[in-house]
Amino acid sequence: DLQGLLLATMVSSMGLAVLANDNLLVGGMAGLSLLLHYAFDWPFSVVFVLGNLPFYWLAVRRMGWEFTIKTFVAIAACGALTDVLPHWVDIRFSGDSALISAVIGGCLTGLGILFYIRHRASLGGIGILAIYLQQSRGWNAGLFQLGYDLVLMAVALLVLPASNVAYSVIVAVLIGIVLGFNHRPGRYQGRC
Repeated sequence: DLQGLLLATMVSSMGLAVLANDNLLVGGMAGLSLLLHYAFDWPFSVVFVLGNLPFYWLAVRRMGWEFTIKTFVAIAACGALTDVLPHWVDIRFSGDSALISAVIGGCLTGLGILFYIRHRASLGGIGILAIYLQQSRGWNAGLFQLGYDLVLMAVALLVLPASNVAYSVIVAVLIGIVLGFNHRPGRYQGRC
């Protein structure tokens, strides 16, 4: 579990940092946190941690303490690492890099979310809700997440240029594809 969660944090953070470099969005609470970061210049990590606080009640009640504690640590670690990675690693691509950032950032973030789910953790709010709905009602977590993400992208048009939102839709689709194809009941689950 520990190595899986560390890997999930590194992969997710790198994906989010790549996206943030080109002012692109991801879905879920991370996407909402990025949008608030772009709109108000608030630190991503602070907005991400605070924005997820209301969802811990659902996590404890529906997913248990183990999941909730892992998720809390995952959100704090991922938020902090996303903020500091650009200071440690040059994540810029040359030229018009928004499409490259969308593809690489989307795939990395999707893989990180998948790793978290497989080790009974999440990157927060909407992910917690998506996992709960998949387990309790059989809904596809990837498709649920994709629906939320599309609404978030529509709201983002108030803050970001349409081209950034269009590339961010690519990110949301890629994350939905990664989760939809790879997160199914009975597949690998990490154990303590």
